[in-house]
Amino acid sequence: MATVFLLSPARCSGERALQLVTSKRSELGKQLHGGAATVGEVMAWLSALYFRGKLIYATRFGTAQPLPSALVMAPGHGLRPADWQLTASDLRAMGKIDIETRGFVEPLRRDAEQLAQAYGADARVVLLGSIATGKYVDTLLDVFGERLLFPETFVGRGDMSRGGLMLRAARSGEELAYTPVSGATRRGQRPPKLPKLRRAR
Repeated sequence: MATVFLLSPARCSGERALQLVTSKRSELGKQLHGGAATVGEVMAWLSALYFRGKLIYATRFGTAQPLPSALVMAPGHGLRPADWQLTASDLRAMGKIDIETRGFVEPLRRDAEQLAQAYGADARVVLLGSIATGKYVDTLLDVFGERLLFPETFVGRGDMSRGGLMLRAARSGEELAYTPVSGATRRGQRPPKLPKLRRAR
């Protein structure tokens, strides 16, 4: 069965986003102003370990073909492939859209419904993001129901711990176990800290 991953977005407002939008010296800043930066690269820069872990994990284990197997929630744009290119103006606009508003939810629902039709019942849809609050979760549950899964070891972990967990899984080649979001425990006790990753030589 094919697997498609839905990646929750990094925060597109705040100091880091402003720093990137105004940067014309850094390589990513130059790419952003030239319209050549990808949403995956930008989100990874904004969120560091957490989104980088999601992106590497989804790339390692995504198996949906010929459609993309890793889709990023881009505020105001719905679901976009990780290699979707954006500009500094796009990032500014994304930073103005709150995740709880119709401006975020309606494009997400539109693309989720198209995704459900395109992939059919033969694909697993795995959310790589928090399920602790409604936000985008309720919208995705409305569309996918029991087909919407998430890594069960995410419960109780913070963002950095989840990012480290996914990097370890991608490195080892051992995919995490998934469970349906519907009916899952959305908050739990914090598990023990992960051991530090050894640097690859």
